Amino acid sequence: MFFKSEDPWGLILFRRNIDNPQQVRDLTRSFRDAVGRDDAPVLIDQEGGRVMRLRPPHWPSFPPQKLFGDLFLTEPKRAREAAFLGARLIAHELRDLGINVDCLPCLDVSFPETVDAIGDRSLSADPAIVGDLGRKVSEGLLAGGVLPVIKHLPGHGRSLIDSHLDLPRIPAALDDLEMVDFSPFKVLADLPLAMTAHLLYETIDPNTPATQSQKVIAEIIRGAIGFDGCLMSDDISMKALGGDMLDRARKTFAAGCDIVLHCNGEIAEMKAVAAASPTLGGRSLERCETALRRISAPIAEFDAGAARARFDDLIAPLVA
Repeated sequence: MFFKSEDPWGLILFRRNIDNPQQVRDLTRSFRDAVGRDDAPVLIDQEGGRVMRLRPPHWPSFPPQKLFGDLFLTEPKRAREAAFLGARLIAHELRDLGINVDCLPCLDVSFPETVDAIGDRSLSADPAIVGDLGRKVSEGLLAGGVLPVIKHLPGHGRSLIDSHLDLPRIPAALDDLEMVDFSPFKVLADLPLAMTAHLLYETIDPNTPATQSQKVIAEIIRGAIGFDGCLMSDDISMKALGGDMLDRARKTFAAGCDIVLHCNGEIAEMKAVAAASPTLGGRSLERCETALRRISAPIAEFDAGAARARFDDLIAPLVA
């Protein structure tokens, strides 16, 4: 009843929502029936490594994204093919379940001090490699009919604290952020969906985390980075943000996010977020519609068994 009455733009799934393939298919179908939109987005975080909502025995495992960056250092061509093919295989699994958006690639550049919450989810410490392989991951998802989400704008790699637990503060100079952290996002700014970071960038806006900062969104994400697609928040139930859910949602929309993501499944909080959410319209609606138009049927016949064999061969030097 909640989904039917509130008509959210989309739904995001977590491990707690997942049992077996048919159950997930039924779940995605029932959500779209409730909102009356066959193209309603259903999102998931299916990255590989630690962040896999779909797991064996029903679904195959994938390595963390860092593996592709490590492979790139010695065999860039092999790494590009592996990054593309891994994402294409993930898309194949997702499409079968009715999931059409994957919150991947993670374009956060890693540093020696990067918090474990990002860790091996980052492709590389080299922003050029992150941008290069992030493009391949995105192309692999799109080839399989799944929308990628670039995250976490404008860069989560310098965080020393897990934003699920507290608000990280980033003291880096703007010039350093532009040269390193922003760089991969600029390369992929043409993609239709992106997710913000709950980080406070002291040299840009010393008072407000990026997700709720008009300055960060207008001047950095929309301006310096040049992203003009649909911008969604990271999960606003994370502890990096203060205030109740009504306040969090209002501030996030007011800052310039098109979509607010709320992920913990607590119905009282869901109702508060819905109450704070404006009717989707104007440029936000245009951006959302533009994103959904990028979803298409897989562009070629796909032999998943042969593709997995090739993928395993490509990554064998680093998993043996």
